[in-house]
This record gives sequence, C-alpha cells and structure tokens, in this order.
Amino acid sequence: VQLQASGGGLVQTGDSLRLSCAASGRTFTSYIVAWFRQAPGKERDFVAGITRSGGSTYYSDSVKGRFTISRDNAKNTVSLQMNSLKPEDTAVYYCAVSRANTVVPGPSEYLYWGQGTQVTVSS
Repeated sequence: VQLQASGGGLVQTGDSLRLSCAASGRTFTSYIVAWFRQAPGKERDFVAGITRSGGSTYYSDSVKGRFTISRDNAKNTVSLQMNSLKPEDTAVYYCAVSRANTVVPGPSEYLYWGQGTQVTVSS
C-alpha cells in the first residue's frame, strides 16, 4: 500500500489544521492507521491511531482533547483534525499502517509510511 500525506502548513498558535492521508490499494481496511510526528533532533513519536473499522481511536497525552483522527474506508483516507495548535506541535507528520491486532505506539510496528507533511506553529 502507498500512502500520501497532505495538509500541513504554517499556522499561528491556537489555529487549526486538517491533515489527510490517502492510501492506494484495495486492502486499506486490513490495516490499523496511525499518525506520528518528528521534530528536528527528536525521535518519531506516536500521535494518534485508529482501528480498522474506525470504531476505536487512541491519542498521545500531548494531543488528547485537541486532535481527532478519523477514517473513511470507502475513500481509503484517514484524517487528523488538529485544533488549538501549539508551537510544540511543530514537526513533520507521517501517516503509517500496521497489521497489528490493535493500535500500538511503536514506529517499528508500522509497515508502510507516507512521505510526511510539515506542520509549523508560530507563537
């Protein structure tokens, strides 16, 4: 499966952005999907994940209550709605898919990755 992330940009503190991840292939529903982010000089961190049906979602503590992940299996897309953005949200955001039984936070569990989209939040 190939993933294409989009929607990043330069915004101010408190603004919102919506990231999208478009997947190719007919097996999209067999994957858990997650968003990760990586700031310069830091490790790639789990942000949010969603199960195959979209029935369960998981968030890191740093974004819980501000970000919402969703998926549209008919369109092979996953979105990340980001509200109340903070400068510490600045990073390259990646979408990725896994065949794990549930959403897991470790990047090594994810098989395919999108190319990343830059999100910059100015103070």
